[in-house]
Amino acid sequence: MSELSISTTQNVTINFKAASVGERMGASLLDFFIKIAYAIVVGYVFFYLMGIGDLVSNVDMWSRMSVILFFFFPIVIYSVTLESIFEGQTIGKKLLKIKVVKIDGYQASFGDYLIRWLFRIVENNLMGGLIGLVAMIVNSKTQRMGDVAAGTAVITLKNNITINSTILEEIGDAYLPIYPLVIKLSDNDMRIIKDTFLVAEMKNDFDTIDKLTKKIENVTGIKNQSGFQIDFIKTILKDYNFYTQNM
Repeated sequence: MSELSISTTQNVTINFKAASVGERMGASLLDFFIKIAYAIVVGYVFFYLMGIGDLVSNVDMWSRMSVILFFFFPIVIYSVTLESIFEGQTIGKKLLKIKVVKIDGYQASFGDYLIRWLFRIVENNLMGGLIGLVAMIVNSKTQRMGDVAAGTAVITLKNNITINSTILEEIGDAYLPIYPLVIKLSDNDMRIIKDTFLVAEMKNDFDTIDKLTKKIENVTGIKNQSGFQIDFIKTILKDYNFYTQNM
């Protein structure tokens, strides 16, 4: 399993494990079975029990194709829709704990998922999916052509990680938060803040800590009440955990 290094906008490198070809194929297979199950249910309910199949058999070919496309269109847009809703995961990816991410540290957008979906039409349908498989095998980050075009990669979420490598902070039951506006930030924002802060604190890089403090204040509207930037950032991390755990 290859390692994937993502450089954030704060020039912090975060290491992930790229999902293996087997994991990606397994997720695709699970998604395929889900699509087949949907097709069977829709075909049985609408075209057999409700007799829509008999009705469309008497119309012209284009009308018949339009009706079929209407009922089975969810299969066509399955991956791009679910990846957009679940932030880089389909049901198959969720079950195998893998996820689509941007290699520049940002959350992938709908446009990125759309590019991957458009390339999937070519990669998975030509030569029985061999094009996509070969692309993943020869790429060091197991990226297929759609990933390369969209600037994305698929990572595994099965890493053995400690609390220091997540956005989680240990807070007691009696903890009292100070900055409620911290909920303006996202999980991805907090991961970047924590990773940046830990590296800067370890290196005594007070310039980066100062810039990080000012960035947090500008984005959230929070003002540092402690006077000490290190204490401020630690409080921000704890407050975020307090509010998100109790929402």
